[in-house]
Amino acid sequence: MKSLLEKRVLKLQSFGLIIFAFIVLGLKVSFEFYKQKSPPQFPKVQMTEISPTEKNYPIKKFDPNHYELQDWIAIGFSEKQAKTILKYKEILGGHFESKEQLRKCYAISEEKFREIEPFLLLDVKPTRSHSTIIVNNKRLNLKKKFNPNDYKQEDWMRLGYSEKQAAAIIKYKHYLGGSFTSQEEIKNCFMISKEQFQQMQPFLLLPRSTKKDVQSENLTFKTFDPNTLDLEGWKALGFSKKQAQVIINYKNKILKGSFKSLDDLKNCHVISEEKLSKLTPFIVWNSKPQKDKTAVSTVQETDFSKIDLNDITYKQLLDFGFDEKAAGSYVGFRKKLGGFANKEQILTTYHLDKELATKLINTCPLDASKITKYRLADAPEDWLKNHPYFKYSADKIIYYRTTYPDDNKIWKWLKLKPEYETRMRWYTIN
Repeated sequence: MKSLLEKRVLKLQSFGLIIFAFIVLGLKVSFEFYKQKSPPQFPKVQMTEISPTEKNYPIKKFDPNHYELQDWIAIGFSEKQAKTILKYKEILGGHFESKEQLRKCYAISEEKFREIEPFLLLDVKPTRSHSTIIVNNKRLNLKKKFNPNDYKQEDWMRLGYSEKQAAAIIKYKHYLGGSFTSQEEIKNCFMISKEQFQQMQPFLLLPRSTKKDVQSENLTFKTFDPNTLDLEGWKALGFSKKQAQVIINYKNKILKGSFKSLDDLKNCHVISEEKLSKLTPFIVWNSKPQKDKTAVSTVQETDFSKIDLNDITYKQLLDFGFDEKAAGSYVGFRKKLGGFANKEQILTTYHLDKELATKLINTCPLDASKITKYRLADAPEDWLKNHPYFKYSADKIIYYRTTYPDDNKIWKWLKLKPEYETRMRWYTIN
């Protein structure tokens, strides 16, 4: 009797295990079927989100002739590359005529050019190629040997160049520092084709390479005192008129009227080490320093150590030694920023001579306390869209703050490069 009962219990247990196995199998099949019919919705949510890290590259066509330094940086170029592009445009005469011209800028790689090409509002090829500049396909009007440093715009036009082309050559010379120092530099001028250079070369009164001193080959030096030389005296040593004027301005305005040592001469950026080494044996310091009479009053009246970099005027910048273009660029950039917050900003100002700018920031103080600052959450839209550091992120800032007017969250969502965020934070209330 007991044995029969045990057999029934075992039978029921076996049956229960079989039923349980079927239930587990059914649940597993159902789960797999459910997964196929109902996939997770996360990908869809991600597809509808607005990413704060989308590229800053242009989403519409643009004319590179209207782009400034920050515009080129905004589409992926480094600051150095952007400056090179702008200088290249100057050499061309201040205007890109075609995509092909822009493509030849060595700061733009082939890969980068292919990326921006669809957005360029330029013709594919120039209406007249730079390699066929000769008017009516005639040869240049060359009759005698000449020094291109003595040529003005009208002189280049008499050779056969158009007014615009002649102006571009003059700008290229200014870009080189005010003078051509070799035939090699003439050859590298974009507006002078290979064929034209071959015609011009036998007539050029310049050395072939920059390794030679352009002005001193045919000069006979005599002893001189740098403190007594006037404009013509420096020109007689082989400097151009512009270079001679820079030397005199440097002596009178930066050194307060006199050179005291060879180091003072060496620090003048228009006097190269090679040039100074040739002049050194002829320099004497036995004369009393003399100040330029026209500059005495300026030197006495202007104490740059007391002039704030945010208050210095256009005229004072000229007195310090900057040319008109550099002084205008300084004042214009400062106005756009609403004032300089850091001395390093001045070194990034376009057209400024870096050596002279370094002397300026080491001489003058900077008071940034008067700069207007805002929180990202409540900064005026016009201010955001016009400020050089904010205008490329202005639309994102305005969009994000409508949902979360919290500066910390906005900064986080912008995901800027560290150097960009640092500059922007100079003008925000933290």
